[in-house]
Amino acid sequence: MSATFHVQNFGCRATQADGAAIERELMQCGLARTGSAAQAAIAVLNTCTVTASADADARAAIRRIHRENPDCKILVTGCYAQRAPQELAQLPGVRWVVGNSHKDQIAPLLAQSSSFVPLASLEPAPVQVGDIFAHTELLAAPVFEGTGVQRTRPNLKVQDGCNNRCSFCVIPSVRGRSRSLPLEEVIREVDALVAHGYREVVISGINLGRWGRDLPRPERFEQLVSSILWQTAIEKLRLSSVEPMDWSDELIELMATHPRIARHAHVPLQSGSDRLLRAMHRRYRPWHYAQRLRKIRQAAPEAAIGADVMVGFPGETDELFEESRAFIASLPFTYLHVFTFSARPGTPAAAMPGQVAAHIARGRNRILRELAAEKNRQFRESFIGKTLGAITLSENDGEGTRALTDNYLKLQLRHRFAPNQFVRAEIRSLTSEGLAGLVVS
Repeated sequence: MSATFHVQNFGCRATQADGAAIERELMQCGLARTGSAAQAAIAVLNTCTVTASADADARAAIRRIHRENPDCKILVTGCYAQRAPQELAQLPGVRWVVGNSHKDQIAPLLAQSSSFVPLASLEPAPVQVGDIFAHTELLAAPVFEGTGVQRTRPNLKVQDGCNNRCSFCVIPSVRGRSRSLPLEEVIREVDALVAHGYREVVISGINLGRWGRDLPRPERFEQLVSSILWQTAIEKLRLSSVEPMDWSDELIELMATHPRIARHAHVPLQSGSDRLLRAMHRRYRPWHYAQRLRKIRQAAPEAAIGADVMVGFPGETDELFEESRAFIASLPFTYLHVFTFSARPGTPAAAMPGQVAAHIARGRNRILRELAAEKNRQFRESFIGKTLGAITLSENDGEGTRALTDNYLKLQLRHRFAPNQFVRAEIRSLTSEGLAGLVVS
């Protein structure tokens, strides 16, 4: 009988793509996937370390798995494993710690481990972590082949690492320098996904807009998007997060006019204060960001436009926070991912003066979330009585189907439909977080 495993992912789309690749590799090695860690002989935790809260979530998951399934062997990988392997190796139930530098060794490591006996509770886990900056190429992950993974909206990672040095960010030190999947490999991956029934693909990366700059013959992100559209039969391409300086006029036009690209732009902001952006070592100013965003809205009036926004960065006074809030209020956002500054070990921001008290940062977080909720409500309300395209995701517990619109709105459909179907729906009303509609074609 095959050993069973379960992969749990934390964090960004790139991490989710890494987790999907690990699943496929383990299944190709003969291991059997289960729906939960409670039923698995091996649990693979693919971690994030962008905030202290992300670290805490991973530790809590490890303890919960060990408590509920003491015989389960836990392998911890991902960004937290790369940053603090010894910290994780001491946790109960952890049998292996494998950093991002050695992720390609997870499948052979687990395939060779045939002894599934209870762990010695005090035995520290072996650690496999190396120099992430030694990696200069990005390798294609194996394609999906009958894995049973839900057949909707897979993430295809085409870029990893980051050459930026934002003062608050630990990710370059755990992901390495920017590396791109060569164009021919991207096309091969997309073709394979299409052949296995996928209809919408989300292309992702750590700094996606920098795709191609490191290749022997440098290329630009717009070339990648155009090539996918010309050379593959994928029906819908969705772009994940792209930095503001990489939203060129050509990319905006592609997103706004090509029927096979989702009307969706995620443009990280972090702050609307010029002083804070400089302290963060971000590579744009508020005026430049506003120019890009308004150009996107002008070109695509119904597009979803979102951003990551940080509160509580060191030196963020009441006045600078209000400057940021007013800037955000003036722009056509439809959603925000608001998070609170978390001092990451080894980053310049962790040692900066003017650290913001936790209760003040929480209050600012709440203010921006309320602002985002109102902008999102107004955006959703504007579609009542209109017809939107969407892809079905899964059936509800009761009657109906969950779907996602082309412009990134959650949609509840009145009747049951199989996943992975494109539909047109007339929007009838709002729900607490999205829209409700009736399929018309």
